Amino acid sequence: MQGSEAAEAGSSEGKTAPLRVDAQRNLRHVLSAARDVFGEQGYGAPMEEVARRARVGVGTVYRRFPNKEALVRYITEEETQRLTARAREALAGDEEPWGALAGFVQRSAAGGAGRLLPPELLTASAAPAGGSEAGAGERVPHQRGASAARPGSAGTVELLSAVGQLVERTRAAGELRADVTVADLMLVIATTPPRVEDPARQSAAGERLLEILLQGLRAERVLGR
Repeated sequence: MQGSEAAEAGSSEGKTAPLRVDAQRNLRHVLSAARDVFGEQGYGAPMEEVARRARVGVGTVYRRFPNKEALVRYITEEETQRLTARAREALAGDEEPWGALAGFVQRSAAGGAGRLLPPELLTASAAPAGGSEAGAGERVPHQRGASAARPGSAGTVELLSAVGQLVERTRAAGELRADVTVADLMLVIATTPPRVEDPARQSAAGERLLEILLQGLRAERVLGR
């Protein structure tokens, strides 16, 4: 691999340290570009666009990631870990249940995490309750279909568990609608307003959309209905 990178960088033989630095720099550029491209265009975007945005040859991308699935898996696992850490911080904080849940959703949406999470998280559902009382199964979320068996699913289970605890705690406090699920929160996090040229208007539109969606999750008694 180093020999190929040496040829690409045009470095002379024996200069191994600069090659390692170049490789690390290229990897950072590729990952940053991949987050931007996939966040804007979805995971259907071509690797060529990632390479163009990173300002490297497409061969450099494929040397680091043998195929697009490997790159997508890396990005989704990284974003899943970040969101899991954020959910655990919300659980461990001093905020009251609704404030913790709403803060988690707002910070996650603002960071663009929803656009980079594994698509199966958007169809996460409660495990069958097996005839037990309503909502009990939501403490053990699972994912529909074969996607649950994909690499990295252990990370998604940890995320669903942490978010499930936020949901249950807020529901127990009487501040969350009884029918709200973990998947509903994921959909809210992943929802984005149409893009506009003015960054200030874009930010304001995003905040307003999120406010509307969050209010739709609140229990009716809290809203005074």
